[in-house]
Amino acid sequence: MALEIKQQLRQTQQLVMTPQLQQAIKLLQYNHLDMINAIEAELRENPVLDVVPNDDDVSNSDSPVRNDLDALQDMTREPDFTKSDVFEIAWENYLENYGGDQERNLSPSPDRMPLENIQSKTSTLFEHLLEQLRLSDLNETDRSVALEIIGNLNEDGYLDIHLSEIAAARGVDVSEVERVLKEVQRFEPLGVAARELRECLLIQAEQLHPSDGLTVRILQDYFDLFRKGNVDGIIRKLKVPSNYVKDAIRAIVSLNPKPGRLYNNSDTIYIVPDIYIVKIGNDYSIMVNDEGLPRLKISPFYQKELHSGDCPPNAKEYIHDKMRGAVWLMKCIHQRQRTIYKVTESILKFQKDFFDKGIDHLKPLILKDVADDIGMHESTVSRVTSNKFVHTPRGIFELKYFFNSGIPQGTDAIASESVKNHIMRIVKNEDPEKPVSDQDIVEELKRSQIHIARRTVAKYRELLRIPSSSSRRKRF
Repeated sequence: MALEIKQQLRQTQQLVMTPQLQQAIKLLQYNHLDMINAIEAELRENPVLDVVPNDDDVSNSDSPVRNDLDALQDMTREPDFTKSDVFEIAWENYLENYGGDQERNLSPSPDRMPLENIQSKTSTLFEHLLEQLRLSDLNETDRSVALEIIGNLNEDGYLDIHLSEIAAARGVDVSEVERVLKEVQRFEPLGVAARELRECLLIQAEQLHPSDGLTVRILQDYFDLFRKGNVDGIIRKLKVPSNYVKDAIRAIVSLNPKPGRLYNNSDTIYIVPDIYIVKIGNDYSIMVNDEGLPRLKISPFYQKELHSGDCPPNAKEYIHDKMRGAVWLMKCIHQRQRTIYKVTESILKFQKDFFDKGIDHLKPLILKDVADDIGMHESTVSRVTSNKFVHTPRGIFELKYFFNSGIPQGTDAIASESVKNHIMRIVKNEDPEKPVSDQDIVEELKRSQIHIARRTVAKYRELLRIPSSSSRRKRF
């Protein structure tokens, strides 16, 4: 068969991801904060877009305060002190009323933010230790070594670098670094600058329990037995009454293994719900959160320029292109809000028992159920429910929370989240000295007509970050 080049016509169908379609998909999976940032970015790039002003933002042009030029000049004019005489002030009345203005200023004002809403900045571990270093009586050489030690502490307060590296960096002997390290370990919080867990606990035990030699002895000689929880082995080794050993172990357990976490200045991440479900009587109302979202419109200036005869053709083409993008963006935003409402409405219909009775009545639900209910594709429902949160009378939940696999419960099925809640309740009510095993949890769930395997219980227990029964057992 000979090879040759030919031209052929062929008709095919394929889905092309246009830039407009890609933008619509991105907006659909954005949460509330991402949506605000996307709209603000589009406002900066597209000059045709404009924001509808709120009624409160509209300034009153007829206000005499803003238009009084003489009043503005008087406010900016420097005061004249040449005509005043300090000896004409009634000092007796001034002293009697001294402090009155300050007391009135301390009274609550509607324009002043409440103190509980003002965020305070706590000092970091490095700043806290540096302040103590400034107040210490170390010489300049020791201060430089101490600063090197403080700068190499991790967030838990442990020293992550070897002492020989600090000695080489500062040009001193390792013994000098060891001596300065002992001084730094006396700083607050106790246990800071330790190189291992045993050293961290020893520093705290020597300072907090100086008269209890048994606590220090357990940490020095029998730390491995303590980590394994072998209390009986420690009692046999020490040959002292068991109540003394248990008291010493309780003192060790009360120590802080991660002292640096006390000054962990990580910011709290706040969740802004995308949807609100409010209960009104026996019914529920759904509200899509549009607070902070700018209300967009087409700029009337560019509309006038588009129909103006003085506008050049290339400028008209540019304005027309930007106007198409602006109209498409506003349609995408409207479609996004409408789709979120429809998906939430469908979830509310399927999971109404959860909102009425609680988590034990959460039903199995998959994306296909909601997609078939609202007449959309599963991928659309997945994008809507990803990284979005809903505020309900039961709390704030991610939309993905309401989608669970089903587990048989008698003749019906129960959601996996409900099963996890059952496991949490069983573990919470267990005897600390005889914690329930995974097999015991299986038997307890069977009494509630929930039939799952022991390996499934172990998987759910690990997802809930619940230790094994041997780790949960209280030995003293």
